Amino acid sequence: MSPVGEGRSPARAVVVLNPRSGGGKVARFDLVQRAQEMGARISLIGPGADGGTLASQAVEEGADVVAVAGGDGTVSAVAAVAAQSGRPMVVVPAGTRNHFARDLGLDIRSPAAALRALVDGERKRIDIAAVGSRVFLNNVSFGVYAEALLVPDYRQSKARAFASVIGPYMQGLEFADASVETPVGTIERPGVVLISNNPYHLSTLRYLGYRFGLDRGVLGAIVLPKPPGRSADPVSHWRAQIRGMTRTGALPPGVIAWSSEQVTLHGTGQDLAAGMDGEAVRLPLPVVCDIRAAALQVLLPRDRPGVRAEPTGPPR
Repeated sequence: MSPVGEGRSPARAVVVLNPRSGGGKVARFDLVQRAQEMGARISLIGPGADGGTLASQAVEEGADVVAVAGGDGTVSAVAAVAAQSGRPMVVVPAGTRNHFARDLGLDIRSPAAALRALVDGERKRIDIAAVGSRVFLNNVSFGVYAEALLVPDYRQSKARAFASVIGPYMQGLEFADASVETPVGTIERPGVVLISNNPYHLSTLRYLGYRFGLDRGVLGAIVLPKPPGRSADPVSHWRAQIRGMTRTGALPPGVIAWSSEQVTLHGTGQDLAAGMDGEAVRLPLPVVCDIRAAALQVLLPRDRPGVRAEPTGPPR
């Protein structure tokens, strides 16, 4: 059997597709047909068939490569299987935001272009992050944003979802009901804790929230305090604080950002509400986030746009 990624036909490649991701990008970009033209077998997510289950079935049936077309939550589920089984993964950006695909340097405007990695892919090892057995590729968040994710119609009406949790937050009832260990000590009940698979860029506004490396072997961590007083919109308050940081190069008062191989949250309850790669979950306490360096092998198209060099020097 010819190996994948050396200009040959894919060796038992399976593409797991989520038809509902990105408002129907699988159909809009003819990804089923394009994948079949590459010689890959198709596995569609549907009722009773999630991405992780389909990826596991593909591996059990002898797949040498597992590709995934969907949003970040679907990609994370398939990545967990790929990493555990040692199979390389191809990421097709067919979600709404495609943060992980963007940070891999893929062309998120042309999802089908990523399928070329099945026959001429460049191999690269990258990190994944995890809480116990749960893998995340982008981030896990705790606090008001995580609670918003638990609102049933969050995906359809984000503004309304935020509004439904901002009121209790202003009364001091909404925060991460836990403590987090930081380099400057333990922070009790922070407003937001955001832990990412590799650090986010924070020093320039243009690239705020980008990751210029997925192979640095560390988590990124940001703790935001509760806004002082009775802020009518704490989310806007935090955004203003972070934007101010990009102009001055200094962290706003109370904001803590650092890198580490492990970040831990403690609490008195049994579990903690969280948003993990855009999905609402509850994680048992204590929550221990770890980096798994070089745990995932990806195949990337050689003609991808690539990742820009990280900006250096003073903010502009």
